[in-house]
Amino acid sequence: MVNKLGIGVIGLGRLGSSYAKYFTGRIAGGTLVAVSDVNETAVATLGAELGISKRYTRYQDLITDDEVDAVVIVSPTSTHKEIVFEAAEHGKPTFCEKPLSISLPEAQEMLRTVEETGVFFQMGFMRRFDKGYLAAKHKIDQGDIGTPVVFKSSSRDPYRPSLEYLDPAHSGGLFIDCGIHDLDLARWFMGEIASVFSIGGTLAYPEMKEIGDIDNAITSLYFTSGALGTIDLSRNGVYGYDIRTEILGTEGTLKIGYLRETPIMVMTKGGITHDTVPYFTERFEQAYITQLQDFVNNVLQSKPPGVTCADGVAALKASAAATLSFKENRPVTI
Repeated sequence: MVNKLGIGVIGLGRLGSSYAKYFTGRIAGGTLVAVSDVNETAVATLGAELGISKRYTRYQDLITDDEVDAVVIVSPTSTHKEIVFEAAEHGKPTFCEKPLSISLPEAQEMLRTVEETGVFFQMGFMRRFDKGYLAAKHKIDQGDIGTPVVFKSSSRDPYRPSLEYLDPAHSGGLFIDCGIHDLDLARWFMGEIASVFSIGGTLAYPEMKEIGDIDNAITSLYFTSGALGTIDLSRNGVYGYDIRTEILGTEGTLKIGYLRETPIMVMTKGGITHDTVPYFTERFEQAYITQLQDFVNNVLQSKPPGVTCADGVAALKASAAATLSFKENRPVTI
């Protein structure tokens, strides 16, 4: 039985580079053996920094490397399908960052391939591994707030990413790139989503109209249980990175998230102030590490994935429905 997984990371952008670093000492049972990116400079620079000699510009070469026991995909969403297919063909356990795809039919193809090959596959939805969200899930399952009846969630970035990153052709747009986290949590906490209705607009960054994306949106949800939900998304939460969720139950309410990063408040005649969370890397770093640890543990111990490919398809289906609802200004049944 293998007691240590040789990990190959594909995609060395900001998050991919962080994942590669986590696998050089912060993930028990998993060690980085190879990296890959189409950007030769990124591969060379990170490889040198981490002391990794196996540096590939073709992900196919990383997947077929005998020292790579498992593959971690953090490349652009539009590349996920081909990489997942290649990894499945070679029977390599795979972790894939969200979203699964920007195309629902492609995502369903990926699910079929994963099921037909039987390859281990785990989706990346790190919020499920954040200690606040985990604690809320346990309290709901224990019945601490009775029956959940209303789900409210906010995801607000402090500023917009680059237009290149935001291009819906690569990211899928606001509902898929950003809202998919909230929609995944909605399913996790409340059960399946029956229908959605979205409104939105390009209100803070007029230049985003050039790429056909919006910067603010609100989605209303009906769950199959009859429960209700609402999600608000924004690229211009200028005060900081604000991720919060509230679940109202028949016997109580849960509030998850925080705005103050450092546990200090400054109180003067001028007012009471505190800092805010800078961005996702600070807010969810431990959740990212925990989900990768879960992936490694599940592979080594032959346990089922913590978040399945089917979960990835379901969240994408809800995100695609939210997008269609906005575009056609009508409720969309899932």
